[in-house]
Amino acid sequence: MHALPQIVKVSSELEGRERESESFIGRLEKENKETMNEKISSKVEDAVDYKGFPAERSKTGGWVPAALILGIEICERLSTMGIAVNLVTYLGGTMHLPSSTSANVVTDFMGTSFLLCLLGGFLADAFLGRFKTIVIFASIQTLGTGTLAVSTKLPNLRPPSCHSNEDCKEASGFQMGILYLALYLIAVGTGGLKSSVSGFGTDQFDEKNEAEKTQMAYFFNRFFFFISLGTLTAVTVLVYIQDEVGRSLGYGICSISMFIAILVILSGTKRYRYKKSGESPIVSICKVLVAATKKRNMDFPYDSDMLYENTPEGSRIHHTNQFRCLNKAAIVAEGDYVKNGSSMDPNPWKLCTVTRVEEVKMMVRLLPVWATTILFWTAYAQMITFSVEQASTMERSIEGFNIPAGSLTVFFVIGILLTCAIYDCLIIPLWKKWKGKPGFTDLQRMALGLILSTLGMAVAAVVEMKRLSVAKSVGESTTEKSLPVSVFMLIPQFFLVGSGEALIYTGQLDFFITRSPKSMKTMSTGLFLTTLSLGFFMSSLLVSVVKKVTKSNGGEGWLANDIDHGRLDCFYGLLAILGVINLGVYLVVAAWNKKEDKATEMVDVV
Repeated sequence: MHALPQIVKVSSELEGRERESESFIGRLEKENKETMNEKISSKVEDAVDYKGFPAERSKTGGWVPAALILGIEICERLSTMGIAVNLVTYLGGTMHLPSSTSANVVTDFMGTSFLLCLLGGFLADAFLGRFKTIVIFASIQTLGTGTLAVSTKLPNLRPPSCHSNEDCKEASGFQMGILYLALYLIAVGTGGLKSSVSGFGTDQFDEKNEAEKTQMAYFFNRFFFFISLGTLTAVTVLVYIQDEVGRSLGYGICSISMFIAILVILSGTKRYRYKKSGESPIVSICKVLVAATKKRNMDFPYDSDMLYENTPEGSRIHHTNQFRCLNKAAIVAEGDYVKNGSSMDPNPWKLCTVTRVEEVKMMVRLLPVWATTILFWTAYAQMITFSVEQASTMERSIEGFNIPAGSLTVFFVIGILLTCAIYDCLIIPLWKKWKGKPGFTDLQRMALGLILSTLGMAVAAVVEMKRLSVAKSVGESTTEKSLPVSVFMLIPQFFLVGSGEALIYTGQLDFFITRSPKSMKTMSTGLFLTTLSLGFFMSSLLVSVVKKVTKSNGGEGWLANDIDHGRLDCFYGLLAILGVINLGVYLVVAAWNKKEDKATEMVDVV
């Protein structure tokens, strides 16, 4: 009888221990689950470290590696702009080329630099990755600036000095050939480098992490602000050294700065986040176009869910009815599958996923904005060509110090920096409080940039009318090298176009990166930079056409070799009129994009 209570007691103790054991196991499982979640959250999706392992959030990315990446872009801008803004005076004053020819050499050089961004983007996306692309092409640019420094140092590579217009001899074909070799090595380097820098910078921030997403919102504006510091140094210090000390020293500094930048970016190898290279975006686009063309006569299925899709759920892009002809690439038809061992796989040139089709549509949607922002860079081209020539004819001395003509572009850079600073420190916080959004939208910034550039060209036309009137009144009555009119009259046109660039560049960069597919971001950046390229090429074409059309009866037309005998004001006025027309087209395109954005949001909600 006494044993029963004892047995019950022992049994209850065992049950209690069992419950404690179960509770302990439950806590252990919960802790293990939390630990696993923490480990998962500490990894950055779609990014790896320098060893190829999943990137650790705490050990990679963020502002430190992003700052190193900004460093090479600052040096690239220092190098490229240090050459471009003062090249027109070297071509005219040392190589003895006509005014319009000098302007076209500069714009063709800059145009090629930005056009080659497509090549750099293709190589980065398909083969090299952004980091290797940056290092390789930065090395090519370093070689180009070094070659340019040597070509300007050796007397045999430039024509003899002249003392009058009749005595001047233009540079020979060999001399220009060496100069072109140096310039286009720089152009290749710039093209490959620029297409990857901004994309590699944004790779250091995770869009799916709220804290890093906020940091990325500031990256685009700060990216442009800091590279503008490179431009500021170029148009002040470097231009002064080129004019007052020597071209070869100025270009040598460019080469050394690029070499140092390569060392700096290599120093951050262990801290970067890397995105793996995949299939070339150009090949992906071609596959969709080929498949859609082959099935152009086929009827659409009654239900869009019948279109082919095997992309993982988290990476899918919803089907849309826009550009319906491309949807035919996702229609399943006989012969679309090929035997691969024991399984049947789709032929990618005959059948594409809905997601792949939608990625191509996203790129197509970029094109109208791309086309309507080209003219801005045509106006911009005048700031480093004809506006610098204007400055070279005007009074530039202050208390005995003679300002180099190329250094007038400092006001252009000041306009950029002030606009970036005001936007970053004032507009973004105020707009966030008022509208709940961090500043103007990308489309609004581009519109403001187009308006400011058009105003800049109108002001430039008025200022040139004043300068020409002074040149006409002075005539041959003075032996002074410069006209009695202050060079500071040019400040408004530099400032307006500079402020416009700050808005349109950051707006374009934001637009082309955030609205393109993840797999095509580098190519999208290259596409954006081709607007700069085509803007410069359009400037060259416009100069050639205007020179030919306005030249008659022995006269030199609007764009004379000596701008004092031309009508540069009419050329600026033409650009202002074209700017107004282009702005009207852009507003229509922007309204269409806004409508499509709302339609896409509704699809995502559904």
